[in-house]
Amino acid sequence: MTTFDERTTVHAFRDDALGEHDAVGLAAAIRRGDVSAAEAARDAAERVRAVEARLNAVQVHAGTPAYPTGAAGERGALAGVPTFVKDNTDHHGLPTGHGSAAFTPRTARRDAPFTRQFLSTGVTVLGKTRLPEFGFSPTTEYEGAEPVRNPWNTGYSAGGSSGGSAALVAAGAVPIAHANDGGGSIRIPAACCGLVGLKPTRGRVVPNAQSRQLPLDLVSDGVVSRSVRDTAAFLAAAESHWHNPKLPPLGLVEGPSGRRLRIGFLLDSPNGVRADDATRAAVTETVATLARLGHTVEPVEPVIDPRFTEDFLTYWGMLSFLLGVTGRTLGTDFDRHRMDGLSRGLREAYVERWRTTPGVLRRLKGTVRAYAAAFRGLDLLLSPVLAHTTPAIGHLSPSVPYPTLIERILAYVAFTPVDNVVGTPSISLPAASATGDGLPVGVMFSARPGAERTLLEVAFALEAERPFRRIQDV
Repeated sequence: MTTFDERTTVHAFRDDALGEHDAVGLAAAIRRGDVSAAEAARDAAERVRAVEARLNAVQVHAGTPAYPTGAAGERGALAGVPTFVKDNTDHHGLPTGHGSAAFTPRTARRDAPFTRQFLSTGVTVLGKTRLPEFGFSPTTEYEGAEPVRNPWNTGYSAGGSSGGSAALVAAGAVPIAHANDGGGSIRIPAACCGLVGLKPTRGRVVPNAQSRQLPLDLVSDGVVSRSVRDTAAFLAAAESHWHNPKLPPLGLVEGPSGRRLRIGFLLDSPNGVRADDATRAAVTETVATLARLGHTVEPVEPVIDPRFTEDFLTYWGMLSFLLGVTGRTLGTDFDRHRMDGLSRGLREAYVERWRTTPGVLRRLKGTVRAYAAAFRGLDLLLSPVLAHTTPAIGHLSPSVPYPTLIERILAYVAFTPVDNVVGTPSISLPAASATGDGLPVGVMFSARPGAERTLLEVAFALEAERPFRRIQDV
């Protein structure tokens, strides 16, 4: 009998209605009548059942619909494509649990604004995916419950906080799934699971319902996907539902551009965290590929306030503190003492330094100027997604004592939060190489606000030059 400790690879690809289609390919097959939306939903539900016992990626099953549940019905660029919504976003008729054991989730009475935008693309929602408590952790693990496991190697983390979505997409259970990102939560699981994960510019999609009330809006919603064209198709379809007039229209990006770019790259975090050898190799391999494609690539040293990491940690702690105070709005039985070790540790650390909040907010908002300076003369910035490769299950568990845990997290999540603070778009792409355990490694491109087109064009070029590894070929 296979056990989790044997670290197996898990995928659901088979000869059924989904086949090896990505979301764009499946939507085209449905439009042609090769398969029906009902068949796609049924077979996706079967795939989920086939892998769920080993991945633990699903929080809520909505059942297998007989027809698309998307608001657009048979319309929309992704009409009939089966998918999942992350369990920190309301979907009418399904409970929203935020990954927390501190309260009993209530059934949502209406869709969140982003859910309406997501449904407008025509997707079929099969349920909700798991996340760590309130999305605070870069791994989807729990106290007293099974973690979400990486389908490439089940002894390892699927990343966080959109770990459930990433695990299902990487395993081939569905071609695309909702994710959101407040400090790396799209890009981190994309890197861990070998996916494309684009965090849009702040305001590119409908503002996140939870974070727009905060003094600094960190969160952008999006998707994780197995192909660049799926992410591009989602953004174009979402823009058809709502376009922010303050940003340049994006439209449908369909391939690389002939434009030659100036791209800066860095191997180590601006705050001094050194990336491990496998991660550095992934970036340098990407540099060589970009140069071969005709781009000018040069090392840079962007400078941000040396207090950035501590300031971001303080803001993170403030969010946990506010949740502890306002948690009864989520459920009348909310008990902050039942929040996990990471949430409690963040809250307690914030209580000790809450008086620094005005200065923290001022410095974080001022990061925009320093980051803009890094882009002078550049079109894109290339870096690692994470400072080291995907950790084994348990390394970042909320059961680890908080001082050790937070030290490990800060040594891991050293690159992604800046784009959340500044509001710039950023994409994680699978690197050409893998770890010795066969796990994917991600590289990250960041751009100026509103420049998703440039990110997608470069992503298309890299995907064509070095096709992404496929889990079904392992």
